[in-house]
Amino acid sequence: MAINPVKSILNKLKNNEISAEEAEKLLLNNLSESIGTATIDHARSIFKEFPEVIFAEGKELKDIIQISKKILKISQKVLITRLGTKKIESLKKEFGTKIKYNDTANIALITDKPEKLIDSNILVISAGTTDIPVAEEAIFTINSHGYDTQKIYDVGVAGISRILNHVDLIQESKIIIVVAGMEGALASVVSGLSSCPVISVPTSIGYGSSYDGLAALLGMLNSCSPGIGVVNIDNGFGAGYLACSIVRTFTHPQ
Repeated sequence: MAINPVKSILNKLKNNEISAEEAEKLLLNNLSESIGTATIDHARSIFKEFPEVIFAEGKELKDIIQISKKILKISQKVLITRLGTKKIESLKKEFGTKIKYNDTANIALITDKPEKLIDSNILVISAGTTDIPVAEEAIFTINSHGYDTQKIYDVGVAGISRILNHVDLIQESKIIIVVAGMEGALASVVSGLSSCPVISVPTSIGYGSSYDGLAALLGMLNSCSPGIGVVNIDNGFGAGYLACSIVRTFTHPQ
């Protein structure tokens, strides 16, 4: 889990890792720090229990590196989504053994202190093989929060017996993420087999009338099975983050 940035600043000041002026500026600016092209939100760890996440698509590599270093200076880790292969290779050279990455999901985590994963009973299901990159983005996000996951891949409704083979695991899970393209029907099926929250992720997989995931999105939103929530198209990160937020409410109640 993310550490309190205020404690981190005070500890770094105590150990002469930052100056009194740097510490004062961060605290007076409500833990925000401007670097010209971006404003780093160090307070994110307090409100969200996880440091600010970098969306890499459209950002220059030098900006991604600079933002990452600023976040790591106060927090223990930084998650970076929507990376391309070239950017991942460059980040590996810059951060060495501190970086973990997933080429399938184009996502990376940089951390000074890797955590042991906690069992969370989160299950991630993909309807088809082509939905796996989005499912992997969700799993990597969950793991980055310190939680473990289970997964079932390629069990869409075209062969309904495939998902029925996993009813026991579905009913044992506390949160399920269903990733599906085409018409998105798998989310309704899984929700009908389980009493736990189901987070549905429509993907942009399908033929012309799927409208790049819009058909799956509308299908999931119109599900007649109660207990389904829906995130945006291809948003595995959002689904994973939401699952972790739910887990924290019943593992660390207020």
